[in-house]
Amino acid sequence: MTRTGKGRRGRRGGVLGRWRKNPLRRREDILEAWVVLAVWLVVVIGSAAAAVVTARAAGAEFAHQRADRSQLRAVLLADAPGGTSAAWSSGGRVWVPLRWTAPDGTSRTGRAPVDSGLRAGARVVVWQDGHGRIAAGRPTGGADGVVQAGLFGAAAALAVAAPACLAGAVARAHLDRRRLTRWDREWERVGPHWGHRTS
Repeated sequence: MTRTGKGRRGRRGGVLGRWRKNPLRRREDILEAWVVLAVWLVVVIGSAAAAVVTARAAGAEFAHQRADRSQLRAVLLADAPGGTSAAWSSGGRVWVPLRWTAPDGTSRTGRAPVDSGLRAGARVVVWQDGHGRIAAGRPTGGADGVVQAGLFGAAAALAVAAPACLAGAVARAHLDRRRLTRWDREWERVGPHWGHRTS
């Protein structure tokens, strides 16, 4: 009865309960408890830290974009292709040559993404960075910025948690194999002496 009770208490204690003193506890049991604890620490603390740092970095980058980019009007120098070319483009926008007037009054030319199907001579709004280069699009801000920063943070948390969980599972499987091997060796030694006793 006593051994059954101990077994039940051990099962209720779970993996971390293997730190408790127990005559049946093996070195692999203690190692497994440390592995589980390490995985949980990485998943909880490491993932949270990665999520916060990444989300803040993304938010800072979006804020930099908003401060750095400025809006300007430009004129298309060629037709913006539609049809198949637009279907393979990002968001239905295609890169075409255009001309614009810089803040210093000089005329400049370059390429920028615009809606497909526009004709040469059409006026469009584009964005330039602090160096006068045409940017790929409007700066990310508002609700979109918050959502994107959150998604980047979640991806970073997953990137930390997934390998930790996989490594923990591999380590526990290895410890299980070691435990079974030791049990088999001990049973080979004790088994022949285990006989039925009759009164």
